[in-house]
Amino acid sequence: MKQVEVQIMQQSYLLACPEGRESRLLEAVERLDTAMCKIRDGGKVRARDRIAVLAALNFAFELADRESAELQAQAAARRAEQERPAAPAVPASADRLEHLIRQLDSALGDDGHLI
Repeated sequence: MKQVEVQIMQQSYLLACPEGRESRLLEAVERLDTAMCKIRDGGKVRARDRIAVLAALNFAFELADRESAELQAQAAARRAEQERPAAPAVPASADRLEHLIRQLDSALGDDGHLI
């Protein structure tokens, strides 16, 4: 683990970080610092611990909202997949060409046959 010193609301913190993940940590710190400064600058909350709790709740709500949207999208995709008519069983590869020709002939109907 690597030690990384960061600033959050003008206060220094020494954080442990896995090797190679420093840029991700610094992005997270920047996002947190921005969120906490925005809450502080809003003028209603001054205590650093309360600001941290509000920022954490905002992030948790965003994450839960995103996860909920992803779950809803996955459920909709599963429903669409279940509603789609099942494809006919495909015969073994030796008979595949004959099967495809029969399907095409059936689709063409009276317009003609391939063979």
